[in-house]
This record gives sequence, structure tokens and C-alpha cells, in this order.
Amino acid sequence: MFTGIIEAFGTIQKITPEGTNIHFDLETPMASELKVDQSLAHDGVCLTVVSTSADQYRVTAIQETLDKTNLSSWKEGKKVNLERCMPANGRFDGHIVQGHVDQIGRVKHIKDQDGSWIFDFEYADSTGNVTVEKGSITINGTSLTCFNSGPGRFSVAIIPYTYEHTNFHQLKVGDEVNLEFDIVGKYIARMLKGYSVE
Repeated sequence: MFTGIIEAFGTIQKITPEGTNIHFDLETPMASELKVDQSLAHDGVCLTVVSTSADQYRVTAIQETLDKTNLSSWKEGKKVNLERCMPANGRFDGHIVQGHVDQIGRVKHIKDQDGSWIFDFEYADSTGNVTVEKGSITINGTSLTCFNSGPGRFSVAIIPYTYEHTNFHQLKVGDEVNLEFDIVGKYIARMLKGYSVE
């Protein structure tokens, strides 16, 4: 489990396809602290560390992950938001994040407010995912608060610290982002909708 509070950047050094899988080698200052078989969120996607060195480590993404996230568009040199799992004695500084991306969203508009930024996002609402005003959303692994919520759209406000210490400073209009919707909202939506009977 994660909280959506980004710890560090990882920079993609190498991308290696193998069958339907893709191996990503990343460089990060906390590489020496990582262990094989450890879960680590990459732009909100929970991936397992499969090898480590002094300053780099490797993770592998399977086809299901590549289909549901923006990992297939990653390029060498990209900065990725990293978060390790929350320790049992840790604080909930963000919200409950599973590291299971629900769908891809897209940056619709960015407004510079001379000290902060407003990002507008859109996503396909046919999946049934929803946001609520002042509710939680995870964007590229970052825990944020929604406003201007509507079908297939919402906005977030980004303060300078978040802008600089996450990869929000790299985002441009049209870019794809990983969205994980609030787990409580997803369960409520499922209970109200029920399951279709085949």
C-alpha cells in the first residue's frame, strides 16, 4: 500500500523488450536502499524490483500493465515519480493508494497562476470511474485533491513544491498520465452498480 507522497525521481536509463514484457532500468539516489522483490510505485504503477546495483535497479512490466498504463510510451531519460510502500508505523500524509492504475487520463489544459498551477484532466468516463469535489485522486502516483469534477473531467491545483518534486513540471497539454481513483469511491460505485449477470 502507498500514500501518494513521492519520495524521489527515477530516471529511465534503458528499456529492454523481452517477449511481451518490457524491462526498465532506472537510476535513482535511493537505489542502494532497494531490495529484490520489493514493491515500488512508478508514476503510480506498483512494480517489483528484480535486480539492484549501487545506483540503478530494474523492474519488469507485463502486457496487462502496459495495456492499462502509460508505461508503453516511456522513453529513456524520462523522470518517473517513485514511492516505496508505506511502513506499518508510517503516517498517512496522502490517502490510501494501491498502486493499481485504473486508466489513462490526458492533460487538457495547464494554467500558470503566478505561483501555482491549475491542471485540467480528461478521461474516458465509459469505465464508470468518477471523481467528487474535494475528493482524492492519484495522478502519476501523486496524491491530490480534485475540484471542477464532472463526467470524464476534473482539475487539481499544484503548489511549487509539488511542481518541482514530482514530474508535473514535465507535463504538457496532451500528455498521458496514470490515474488511480479513490478506493472508497470505487467500492461505493460497485455496490450501487452491482455486477451484470451473463
